[in-house]
Amino acid sequence: MKLFAFYLLNLLFFFALTCCKSDMSAGYQVTMAVPVEYIEGFAGRAFLMETEKMQVNFRTALSVEAVDGRYSCSLNVFLASVKVWNSGHRSKFYTTDLCVLELTKKGDLHLKGPNERVGWRTGTSGQGVEKLQLLESGNLVLVDAMARIKWQTFNFPTDVLLQGQRLSVATQLTTIPKNTTYFYSFEIQHDNIALYLNSGKNKYSYWEFQPSKGRNITFIKLTSRGFELFDGKFRKFAQILSQQLEPVRFLALENDTGNLGLYHYSAYNNKFEASFQALNTACDLPLKCAPYDICTLTNGCLCIRLLVEDENMGFDCPGGAREGLCGGRQAEMLELEDAGSVLRSSSTKVNVSKEACASICLNDCNCVAALYSLKKGDTNMQVCSFYDLVNGVKQMNRGSGLSYLVKVPKREGGVHRKTSLRKWVMILVVVADGVVLFLVLAGLGYYMIWKRRKRLSNS
Repeated sequence: MKLFAFYLLNLLFFFALTCCKSDMSAGYQVTMAVPVEYIEGFAGRAFLMETEKMQVNFRTALSVEAVDGRYSCSLNVFLASVKVWNSGHRSKFYTTDLCVLELTKKGDLHLKGPNERVGWRTGTSGQGVEKLQLLESGNLVLVDAMARIKWQTFNFPTDVLLQGQRLSVATQLTTIPKNTTYFYSFEIQHDNIALYLNSGKNKYSYWEFQPSKGRNITFIKLTSRGFELFDGKFRKFAQILSQQLEPVRFLALENDTGNLGLYHYSAYNNKFEASFQALNTACDLPLKCAPYDICTLTNGCLCIRLLVEDENMGFDCPGGAREGLCGGRQAEMLELEDAGSVLRSSSTKVNVSKEACASICLNDCNCVAALYSLKKGDTNMQVCSFYDLVNGVKQMNRGSGLSYLVKVPKREGGVHRKTSLRKWVMILVVVADGVVLFLVLAGLGYYMIWKRRKRLSNS
């Protein structure tokens, strides 16, 4: 079966090199065979259309890929090797035996499986569609006899924004969830643009850009220099620019890290490279560390269980202690001084004490952590934010006025514990430095002994 997959892939690449054209007319159909047995990592593509030959160009492909024990059938647009649009981004079409792309005579674009089962469609039947075209911008469009666009991929963004493409308050970029727990999104609000970590029904922002003077945002547009913000009268009033001279080819929301980047093509390195990233520090990434880990000042991850001088905490990282902790009889709040979170919660209360903040979370079955902030000044404002996940925890400098409160199994005596991160971080740093120093000295000693033996041998 693996040999069959090898021959199928070679057949598809031969088809890609010999059969690409600029458009597809109504009535066109292409069929790909789906392997009978599941092959982990299998990816077969038939390239159908491509733009003019350039340093890097766009191509359209019909794809069959192995995903979670099944095969998905999708229509894709590629910029070189980067997938910039995918018909199955939000909802995959799984099939067996066959993967069929058809532009019907009535003008509807279909993805079908066996027995004419339709798994995806554009819904453009009866609108006079005559051709499917791939434009130089990378926009895949359905047009009528007058070349008027009836459907386009630019209206259905995935996790990539191409040069010339817009993103409005009605649309967003999203990553593909690796599980049902988390996914990232890049959203346009009227007063800001922001990155979000979506967890169940809740969402937490971890990066924001807010224009000055309270200007309302209607849409953003990607240009060769970066992306620009426009108001309701189509006037540009703010922009975020690339840090390189090469033109920006696309903006992408990274599926693994949740970072947002502008990318240009480097002819020297023959690949796409980031010319701007929203987050440049590892500890600012929302899921840099595992659940119930804290990102330290040295950009390392440390399980919060190690911060407590109690071997019977009742939980381990990264599993945590969420299940069964509801109410003060089963749980208590562990305080981490000078610890914050990169995640900004919309569930907050102001002018509450640290004790009240801990009590509210303790008695809320959906709350597993809280962030207490004391903003010193004339009013000494106290803010308490609540979370349904223990992620994005970050060590802060001493005297930050922040305390991160984590719900943990209650120990005997029910005394709330408080711990300082600095002692443990210093211990880790000293140990790490000691290991490095030992390796350096050992290497130097070995070199001196080797040199002395060589000199004696020559004598």
